[in-house]
Amino acid sequence: MPANDERWLDAEAGPVVRPYALTQGRTRHTGESFDLVATVMATPAALTEPVALAPEHMSVLQLARAPSTVADIASDVDLPLGVVRIILSDLRELGLVAIRRPVVMAERVDKHTLREVLNGLRGL
Repeated sequence: MPANDERWLDAEAGPVVRPYALTQGRTRHTGESFDLVATVMATPAALTEPVALAPEHMSVLQLARAPSTVADIASDVDLPLGVVRIILSDLRELGLVAIRRPVVMAERVDKHTLREVLNGLRGL
């Protein structure tokens, strides 16, 4: 049986922390829902107490300095998507990030433009 210290360490990965410990047992994020391709951007709001945030929160906040999608952030911090959604929700509640829905293509392109493209393709 490994000693207590050895059970919580992985030689390759370092300290092992279960996802539910990072989310304090929460399984769903709060507030308005957001998609995998929603854009996340850090706000200019000042972080009043940086020590109040977990290192994972700080990593996500650092990545959000440049516009990124929820899926990209989850991939970059190497955490499960559900955990990243909860972290993003926490940061949004603190006013540190803004999460914007993706623009639907149909809202950006009018029907006239689509007809012209269709007619051009038929002409080929």
